[in-house]
Amino acid sequence: MDILFLLIPLSVVLVFLVGLAFWWSVRSGQFDDLEGPAHRILDDDDAPDDK
Repeated sequence: MDILFLLIPLSVVLVFLVGLAFWWSVRSGQFDDLEGPAHRILDDDDAPDDK
């Protein structure tokens, strides 16, 4: 029973930290363009330059 006094506050702090990390990633634009990287890899030109 004593372990609950440790685990419950620890889980609340962990949920707060995960929520803070998610909020930061949304505010910094991590989820703005989900389609762009998939299209950029298809348009990548791997041919060497003939100079």
